[in-house]
Amino acid sequence: MNRSALALVALSAILTAVANITLRVGVLKAGGLSLSRERFWSDAVALTSQPMFVVGFICYGLAAVVWLSVLPRVDISVSYPLLVGLAFVLVALGSVIVFHEGLPWDKVAGMALILAGVALVAQA
Repeated sequence: MNRSALALVALSAILTAVANITLRVGVLKAGGLSLSRERFWSDAVALTSQPMFVVGFICYGLAAVVWLSVLPRVDISVSYPLLVGLAFVLVALGSVIVFHEGLPWDKVAGMALILAGVALVAQA
C-alpha cells in the first residue's frame, strides 16, 4: 500500500472516530433515541437540533466519501482491516478523553495487539 492510500485510510478512520464520539455526545445531550412508535419521531427531531449530532453525521458522510476513494486503489482485504483497527483504537482513546471512560491494562494490551495487526496488514 502506498503512502497516499494509507493516508486516506487513516483519514477515513479519524473521521469515523470523530463521528462516533460526536454522535454519542449529541445523543446524550438529546436524551437518547427511543425506537418506540410513540417517541421515535420526537427523539429524532431532538437529535437533529443537537449540533454535535449534526457534526457527527457530517463526519460519517465525509468518512464515507474518503473511503470510496480508497476502494478502487487498495485491496479491500488490506484496507478494511486497517480502517476498522485504526477506528477501534481511536474511538477507545477518544472515549477515555471525552467521556472519562476507564483504560485498564487489558484494554491497552488489546489495543496494542490491534495496532500490531494494523502495522502487519499495512505492510502487506
